[in-house]
Amino acid sequence: MDWHRKVNPVNLVENAIRPTAVGKKNWLFVGDADAGQRSAIIYTLIESCRRRGLDPYAYLREVLTRLPNMTNRQTHEVTPQAWSKTRKPLQRQAAS
Repeated sequence: MDWHRKVNPVNLVENAIRPTAVGKKNWLFVGDADAGQRSAIIYTLIESCRRRGLDPYAYLREVLTRLPNMTNRQTHEVTPQAWSKTRKPLQRQAAS
């Protein structure tokens, strides 16, 4: 059996979370007691964008511009999943 040629799913997961884990360590002592929760939210949004093939910077720029004029009932419109339905993923944009 060619087990050494197969991709280990654990390695894929480790590689996917490595930037977040490194960032988490680097930002551990920055800010006040609530900084950890805020950075976790930002990391989650960025990784959600990446998984959907979206540009995290473009997403955050638009969402942070729109949020001050939105109500709590409208925030579901700016989740990465909802936002991706109205945008082209990065791969398609780059090919165009």
